[in-house]
Amino acid sequence: MADIVQQRLEDRIPALEQLERVGLFTNKEVKSMLKRSTALEYKLHRTVQSKDDFITYIQHEINVLELIKKRRARIGYHFKREEIENPIIHRINHVFRRATTKWQEDVQLWLSQVAFNKKWVCDFVIKPLWIMAAKCEMEDRNSSESARHLFLRALRFHLENKKVFQEYFRMELMHAEKLRKQQQELEQAKIDVGEYNFSTEILSGKLAEVVYRDAAQKIKGAEFILSLLQIAAIFDFTKELQDTILQDLQSQYVDDCMMWDFMAKRELDAAGAPELQSAKGRASDTDRREERCCVVYEEALKSLNTEAMWICYVTFCLERYKRKTNVTQLKEKRKERLLRVLQSTHDAKLLQETFYKNWLQVLLSSGDTVSATQVAITATQRFSQSVEMWSFSLQTLVHLESTEAGHLFQEALKHVNPKESLPLWQLQADWSMTSQIPEDTETFFQKGLLSPVPAVSSAMKEKYLEWSYKTGGYKRARKTFTRYTSNKETPKMSNLRDYYERALREFGYSDEDLWMEYIKEELGSHGNPENCGKLHWRAVKTLEGESVEHFTTKYTLLQTGHM
Repeated sequence: MADIVQQRLEDRIPALEQLERVGLFTNKEVKSMLKRSTALEYKLHRTVQSKDDFITYIQHEINVLELIKKRRARIGYHFKREEIENPIIHRINHVFRRATTKWQEDVQLWLSQVAFNKKWVCDFVIKPLWIMAAKCEMEDRNSSESARHLFLRALRFHLENKKVFQEYFRMELMHAEKLRKQQQELEQAKIDVGEYNFSTEILSGKLAEVVYRDAAQKIKGAEFILSLLQIAAIFDFTKELQDTILQDLQSQYVDDCMMWDFMAKRELDAAGAPELQSAKGRASDTDRREERCCVVYEEALKSLNTEAMWICYVTFCLERYKRKTNVTQLKEKRKERLLRVLQSTHDAKLLQETFYKNWLQVLLSSGDTVSATQVAITATQRFSQSVEMWSFSLQTLVHLESTEAGHLFQEALKHVNPKESLPLWQLQADWSMTSQIPEDTETFFQKGLLSPVPAVSSAMKEKYLEWSYKTGGYKRARKTFTRYTSNKETPKMSNLRDYYERALREFGYSDEDLWMEYIKEELGSHGNPENCGKLHWRAVKTLEGESVEHFTTKYTLLQTGHM
């Protein structure tokens, strides 16, 4: 317990220091507050906890907030609220949560927390509190009437809050479901309930429908209406209510792509043929359902030819294409459907950048290199300033060994922001080193080295050094390195070390001059002289025959300044 209390007290220290630093409290007052807080913290962590202790703690913290507010007004200081007030508000809500969890039946505690957060403008806390309090009344105290009153009070303060309406709607349906179960149990037990009758309207969910009507009037948008429909669908007695919501959805939201998307996907669950045994039979039925979905999407596009509507259509086809199936015919149908819709969306000039990448992936996996090349080029024209689009398309063209790659690398650097062009330079460097003649690669690197963007010129120096080693060994790499050190434009010494190490793996057993050149580099202004001793020891162990003697002589001359 002591450790927990100590941690809580330490958490207070930054805010207390701020209070003293900005002149809101004196050092004596801060010490007094810390002493009082210590006593209160220990009371909250006793084995037997009292509700009064929690209330006293909360009231003390609220008094501190009120005092800070008065002091701020008096001295005219209105800064650092996040460091001073916010930790106290967070602490009060934490204690409120502990109290309402322990004494859930105390509605006054819930309302006190709501009142506190209203006063201190913590709206993000208030909304969940109303819902939690109502759920407590419904689920723990079995009082639907109290829960209903709490939801109605919440809606007076939050007239258009989606979450409150959704949970209120759910609560009324749960209430109806509970009554239906009670009626069923009484009927099965053949118990005479006298004159008491269960209301048919309540049992059928009419109270929930009233909530729905109110919500639909105050909050517009197909997405919200669909959320209520999904809640209603959980309960097996709401067919009539679901039909009502569906009719409103279709009549009021013809210009909302989410309505059309929902109606299209409903075709997947529509009643179809009886249970089919064979995989081909089931695949054929699935294909028919997916085609019916597409018919709805096509109908939607006649009146709602928007980017959002096309996104829904493409996303649906892409999701179905990615679904696993062992039936080749269904797999091919899904691919054809997806490619058709991608082409149509592109023709409408409404295909998003990310979908071009999906398009290329499908074409490449199908082996359609001609179409993949065309789409890659088209995508760069459509999104000519996107580095990601250029990178993906150029990678595709390089993979396909397209002759268009060289020209498009040049076009890419003309269109994109130079400060964002590094990935394209790196991609072209890798392509040029493997696909172009040395003269063209040299020209490319010289252009890159002169780039005004530091990140580009630096990266090209590293690549140029790498290419120098690959084409001319460590001697050419050293020559390239030396050229840039003389110009005070130094590539990383670690790269040159890497090239020496590679050369040593091939020639280190017989080439004493290679070891000497490596040691000289470490003795230079960009090297580390401490490495020379290690290199000497490695050379003596590695070299064979007369090479050891020759190396030792040269190393001695170097050490004595005669070489």
